[in-house]
Amino acid sequence: MEKKTPLYDTHVKYGGKIVPFGGFLLPVQYSSVIEEHKAVREKAGLFDVSHMGEITLKGPDSLKFLNHLLTNDYTSLKPGSARYSPMANENGGTVDDLIVYMRGENDYFIVVNAANKDKDYQWMLDHVSGDCELKDVSDSYAQIALQGPLAYSIMLKLVPEECLPQKNYTAIFDVDIKGICSIISRTGYTGEDGFEIYYPAEKAAELWELVMDAGKEFGLIPCGLGARDTLRLEAAMPLYGHELTDELSPVEACLTRFVKLDKDEFIGKEAIIARGEPKEIRVGLQVTGRGIVREHMDIYADGRKIGHTTSGTMCPYVGKAVAMAMVEKEYSELGTKVTVDVRGRSVECEVVKLPFYKRQK
Repeated sequence: MEKKTPLYDTHVKYGGKIVPFGGFLLPVQYSSVIEEHKAVREKAGLFDVSHMGEITLKGPDSLKFLNHLLTNDYTSLKPGSARYSPMANENGGTVDDLIVYMRGENDYFIVVNAANKDKDYQWMLDHVSGDCELKDVSDSYAQIALQGPLAYSIMLKLVPEECLPQKNYTAIFDVDIKGICSIISRTGYTGEDGFEIYYPAEKAAELWELVMDAGKEFGLIPCGLGARDTLRLEAAMPLYGHELTDELSPVEACLTRFVKLDKDEFIGKEAIIARGEPKEIRVGLQVTGRGIVREHMDIYADGRKIGHTTSGTMCPYVGKAVAMAMVEKEYSELGTKVTVDVRGRSVECEVVKLPFYKRQK
């Protein structure tokens, strides 16, 4: 049975169309996916991401454990900073991808994907070593994401400028937002500037309304899962179960810069090295024929199957039908022509550069 986030009644109040997702009941849209998508690209949108998981890690051996657990290197992480990483298994595949925040010395705040939260937490518990303690604190937190070019201006209506993180992948802890103690982080999953706010679950609806009120003059609207997915696809951000799987290594998913093979060790290091140069890699496809390409569709070239799509749709802001895909490396060159089998019909596509959209800074 699906859970409800602390904002469930708020979604109903705002007319959200509720669907099951990752074990939760969440709004797929309020008005339309296209309207919500364009609002985030041009103004601002507000998302409920309270279904994400939060795990704390504390103790003298926390850093050593993080570097063992994750493919990225956390040695240089400073308090108030965040760092993304895949989490590999012993075979070199991917358990999940996540973000680690450093609150202070030997004090970390880890955010994991909703559908994988229990699996991830158990994986961490099974591999923990040394003097450190893990704790699943997901039920204590609500999380909202304010995304878009006007997000900064909206937040200035709620807190003074010194309470806002100024750089991407940084955070300020224990910020007072109109009496609500919050973590404000300069992160997101849309390809836009914006903030993710973590705060007590019992204050979920109160802070949502405060942000919506602050955003009225800026055209802020609530957004659902549909726009969240089209935005992340347009920005070529990987989604677990699509561009990342238990079998697929982060290197094959083109996340090599987050895999630090110069570290002494981490889970899956030997297996990733043993795999050698990837035979298949992630690419972008643009539909040049007629149709829309979805996930898990076979890709053909030279009369044979050479890969499969991982995510795909019509992306509203770029105005093109696009997809991400895993293809044999020899077919990964930009401009390569391929066809995708869309329910028995061949749709022509071309390999293009990722991301499909990149914001102007």
